[in-house]
Amino acid sequence: MFKPILWKTFPRDFLRIEIGFALFGLAITLMIRANLGTSAWAVLDVALSKLTGLSVGTLTVLVGFAVLLGALIMREQIGWGTLANILSIGPWEDFWLARIPSVDSNLPLQIAMLLIAIALMGLASAIYIGVDAGAGPRDSMMLAIKRATTLSIRVARAIIEVTVVVVGWLLGGPAGIGTLVFALLVGPSVQAGFKLMKVEPHKPVVPEAVVED
Repeated sequence: MFKPILWKTFPRDFLRIEIGFALFGLAITLMIRANLGTSAWAVLDVALSKLTGLSVGTLTVLVGFAVLLGALIMREQIGWGTLANILSIGPWEDFWLARIPSVDSNLPLQIAMLLIAIALMGLASAIYIGVDAGAGPRDSMMLAIKRATTLSIRVARAIIEVTVVVVGWLLGGPAGIGTLVFALLVGPSVQAGFKLMKVEPHKPVVPEAVVED
């Protein structure tokens, strides 16, 4: 259930994956601060943050572990990157939220922040997925549902995202037109990021012990 660690490239991979998480956290922060609506999971995290008084980053970590537990119960394989995802993105969110102010009544700037966030999300995803150290907890849950049912990945992801955004919205999270724009554009953004970074997901992992020089 745990992908092997390639120790020879681990320092480089760790640095690269953290850059990806830093950009990912920045993207989420820009969406939150633009006040036009965020991604589905951010809607839930912000709603829970308001209800509990905990920071958005802390809730991102806690929700990540809860989702990971569900994926593990469904026997989905994870890697060190899965744990790094949970432990890193939340603190990066809090870091950026403490430095980027909220924007209201400035629609051009808010739209620019939203679009920049979506572009950054695609680039960040390509950077950390390219390390191939294991899917994030939310993607792991999606893969687990797909494997355990006859649903396609697209349908499994849609069910998860719709459920999360509805629950988050009912709890008072920042769902809005930006949430819909994000849903429509994040796929092309990630695809562009993959092409830019020359990422080929789902490459077979060869254990270091059998790699020949």
